[in-house]
Amino acid sequence: MEDQAAATPRVLFLCTHNSGRSQMAAGFMRVLAEGRVEVFSAGSEPADSVNFAAVAAMTDAGIDISGETPQRWTDDGVREADVVVTMGCGDTCPVYPGPSYVDWGVEDPAGRSVEQVILIRDDLERRVRGLLSELGVRARD
Repeated sequence: MEDQAAATPRVLFLCTHNSGRSQMAAGFMRVLAEGRVEVFSAGSEPADSVNFAAVAAMTDAGIDISGETPQRWTDDGVREADVVVTMGCGDTCPVYPGPSYVDWGVEDPAGRSVEQVILIRDDLERRVRGLLSELGVRARD
């Protein structure tokens, strides 16, 4: 019988500050996958805290990311992922053999109003739902 942990896909969301896009995407993935995907997020230059507008936009969607802390990625963390989703970290995003890489051209929420970040949030939700479908994981409605 196949080990459950081995069957669970590992998705890593990467962006520069790990305070907006990657945190929102990870929040959606955690909620929509309902534990059927291991979810991580990190950045090349982590901020001190998660972007307030990102927290507010996600709260508006019923998802609490206020307790998250921006993290710096590690080489091992990237290598252990099955899918690495990059969002705006450019040439600093690490690329290793093994993981599948997807680049999402998502706007950075830094310096934007909550109303503007809601548009980014909605784009991320669509993308996360699409990725879940590609992984063969049914998203929560």
